[in-house]
Amino acid sequence: MEEAVRTVEAEAALHPPGPAHLRLRAVQYMWEGIHAGEDVSPGRSERLAALARTCTGRDNAERALLILRAFDAMTHGEDADEVAALCDRALVDGRLAPGLGWTDTEWGLELLMMLASAYAYTDRLDRAEALFAEALRAYETAGWSGGHLALAHAYIGLGRRRRGRLDAAEASLRESLRLAERVGRGLPLYWSATCNLVDTLLARGRVEEAWAVAEQYDFAPPYPSTIVLPDPRSVRGRLLLAVGRTEDGVNELEDAEKAAAARGHLNPVVVPWAVDLARALAPQDPARAARLLSDARRRAERFGTATAKGEALRCAAALATGRRAVDLAAEAVAHLEASPCQYEHAAARVEYGIAARSAEDLNHALALARTCGADGLATRAETALRAVAALN
Repeated sequence: MEEAVRTVEAEAALHPPGPAHLRLRAVQYMWEGIHAGEDVSPGRSERLAALARTCTGRDNAERALLILRAFDAMTHGEDADEVAALCDRALVDGRLAPGLGWTDTEWGLELLMMLASAYAYTDRLDRAEALFAEALRAYETAGWSGGHLALAHAYIGLGRRRRGRLDAAEASLRESLRLAERVGRGLPLYWSATCNLVDTLLARGRVEEAWAVAEQYDFAPPYPSTIVLPDPRSVRGRLLLAVGRTEDGVNELEDAEKAAAARGHLNPVVVPWAVDLARALAPQDPARAARLLSDARRRAERFGTATAKGEALRCAAALATGRRAVDLAAEAVAHLEASPCQYEHAAARVEYGIAARSAEDLNHALALARTCGADGLATRAETALRAVAALN
């Protein structure tokens, strides 16, 4: 991958300013954006931003650069409204431009997956899910049954996981893995399906199944050299905490922190290590947990989505006590109620219901959890309801 990026960069330097130069620069930035590496070249984002500012979307090279700038800004946790505006400018009348379709070969599917992912993580799930569904239809219609179809199912699963349709997400991700097994293990598409399936099973409360999937499909270091959404280190860290391997989980989340810092990946939803690490460290090192939480809230405010702010507030409520915990939990609910991510909303409702001893909120949370297919969360709400009833 590294050699491919440098080859395109060298070729671009041979061309004077013009369409060919712009297209090669776009391809270079695309593969640099996909290649995780160990760190980023100094000034890359600034150069990409400067180049994208010259683009109006008049041709596909300019549209590609707008998408790449949007994806880069999304992973760095820049303002979500600006990210979505860049994505919108890359479309033509709200649709993919001719020559930028899912089966067109000039640019490939990676660019379009970056576009849809940028929408997915800026809470524009309607746009993201429409693009993912379009990809699946295009590949099925064309009779493509290999990696493209596997990746389409994986991203359908990602969209459903973000939406909170956990049972449907699990079905899509298992189908993606079935197809990916025929293509070959270790490929980026394989990691996308596995990471999202583990994440979805954890959300469903099926910790043992999540661990079994991780063991079966080698969801462990070393990690791939390409970007995987969400961050696999963060997901594996959460998995390790869930199975009781706290020290290993903390180490994994600290590795996620280092990798994210090296790459400038500061989006708290895509790379959610901070809230899980803060919760894990709070009993033994409350001062460090507080610092992590402060950084997470600052990054969430910078990114600006209801999901990001609500998730940071959920963590703040978990680390607080007394009336302060109740007030923060209520703020988390208010934000996540406005988010399209219904599982996170349900979780926030459960936590507020427990903190406030509110049977009304716990019943609401229970209904949401059941709708999402979040079995573990539903059980927690039922247990809390019985406890509240016993107090009355």
